[in-house]
Amino acid sequence: MNYFYFPLEEWTNTFVNNWLLPVLGGFFNQISVVLDTFITAVTDLLIAIPPEIIALFLILLSWRVAGKGIALFTLIGCLYLGSVNLWDGAMQTVAVVIVSTLLSIIVGIPMGILSATNKMVDRIVRPILDFMQTLPSFVYLIPAILLFGLGGVPAVISTFVFATPPAVRMTSLGIKQVPADVVEASRAFGSTKKQLLFKVQLPMAVPTIMAGVNQTIMLALSMAVIASMIGAPGLGSTVLSGISTVNVGLGLTGGLGIVVLAIVLDRITQGFGQKV
Repeated sequence: MNYFYFPLEEWTNTFVNNWLLPVLGGFFNQISVVLDTFITAVTDLLIAIPPEIIALFLILLSWRVAGKGIALFTLIGCLYLGSVNLWDGAMQTVAVVIVSTLLSIIVGIPMGILSATNKMVDRIVRPILDFMQTLPSFVYLIPAILLFGLGGVPAVISTFVFATPPAVRMTSLGIKQVPADVVEASRAFGSTKKQLLFKVQLPMAVPTIMAGVNQTIMLALSMAVIASMIGAPGLGSTVLSGISTVNVGLGLTGGLGIVVLAIVLDRITQGFGQKV
């Protein structure tokens, strides 16, 4: 029941049109140029490397950190991507995942450290993370298009917002879970706060942090199809084409490609966490 009128839509549009875009439009354009250059460089590098070399590297890496079974699956997955002409699309998707994951780690891990070591920061960060995780992913696309246009840049920005919370939460959790007696023993031996953080807490929290990185990668990959709606290249655009043309075979082909990437990246990052 409408007991009063709350003009949130009008206020938001006025803020965006009268202040945000006129004042900060140039700043967002600069960010867009930098990110676009980075995304293009990573994509061109992945596509320029012969597929056989990338496939061999992934197979050996899977074998080293995850076992022979995952190495065999990686071999089959790479052969599948090549056989259905999706290799370039897969590399474009991987490029978006790499850039967005790097941004999430660069921002998320330091923020998680601050959240674990400062109660005030933790109180501020926690509701922000809740908001970022509960807001529907489609909503991220609106400001991303508005500020950065179409293409890979808004896809990376929206993916970054969607995938960063696990990196923050798991880093904070890993540091908080360091046993209190270990922390007290370190302080008793005269460790400074910096030594305690970098020589005791962070090394012991690395497995939990790697679990957060794993979740970040999976969330970034899960945005592939959604980000294709705003011009993101890769396997998501293949699935979107299948949806728009009601082409079941095309949608299944692209969807299986995303599944292959998800399983390979998931097992490799999990293997790294267990090795650590």
